[in-house]
Amino acid sequence: MTPTASILTAASTTETVIDGGGRCITIRRLTALDRLRLFKAAGPLLAQNQPWLGMALIASSVAAIDDVPVPPPCNEIQIETMVGRLGDAGVAAVALALQQSADPTSEELVANAGN
Repeated sequence: MTPTASILTAASTTETVIDGGGRCITIRRLTALDRLRLFKAAGPLLAQNQPWLGMALIASSVAAIDDVPVPPPCNEIQIETMVGRLGDAGVAAVALALQQSADPTSEELVANAGN
C-alpha cells in the first residue's frame, strides 16, 4: 500500500461508540480538509475560541447516530444543532473516543472543549 493510500484509509476509518443514553454513534476521523472546512464554518472569531472549537470538532466527527447518516455541519447553527442533538452523553462518548485517537490536533482541541 502506498503512503497516500495508507493515509486515506486511516482517514476514512470509522468507529462506533455507545453513549450513556444507549445510542450507537459512528465517528469518523477528520482529515486536514475536514478541519479546514470546520474552521471556515466556525468563522474567524469562533475558530480562535478553543473550547467552542473542541465541541465543534466533536460534532463534526459524528458520521451517524443509530445508523442514520449525519452530514458534516457547514455553519455555526448546524454545529450547535449537532452538539444539542448529541447532548452531554453523546458529547462525552465521542470526546472519549477522540481522545484515544493518535491525532494530536484532535486530541488537543477535544481536551480544551471542557475548559
